[in-house]
Amino acid sequence: MHNPPPKEPQREHEEPMSKREVKETGKEDGEWLSANDEGQLALDVYQKPECIIIKSTIAGSRPEDIDIAITNDMVTIRGKRHQEETISKEDYFYQECYWGSFSRSVVLPVEVNADESEAKIKNGILTIVLPKAKKNRSISVKVRED
Repeated sequence: MHNPPPKEPQREHEEPMSKREVKETGKEDGEWLSANDEGQLALDVYQKPECIIIKSTIAGSRPEDIDIAITNDMVTIRGKRHQEETISKEDYFYQECYWGSFSRSVVLPVEVNADESEAKIKNGILTIVLPKAKKNRSISVKVRED
């Protein structure tokens, strides 16, 4: 799911959102995310023969602001984007960049070795490398009589 960009500021000649639109979206005109909402990261998830790769543009976040939780079949990325300056709402013509907390969970198509995973940020792009778990080998067990 991808969060839509905020609407442009209302112009004097435009009509405000109808009650139906407010009811359907749950948002008043000009309101995008409430204080309790989190932004959602856009991700690329692909595989190579030995690993799963997750990439995301994460500009505005420092490595210490990012938390990555990995299980055998799921990855959750949480963090925060910092805006370097404070700008009043009235001074914006467009505000499409999301600043604040974000999170995203992804169910992986194969099991991975969480202990061997690596994450790095380079040029504002987060790359997570998740080595695929070795396929279980079938083991034959002899049944003995007691």
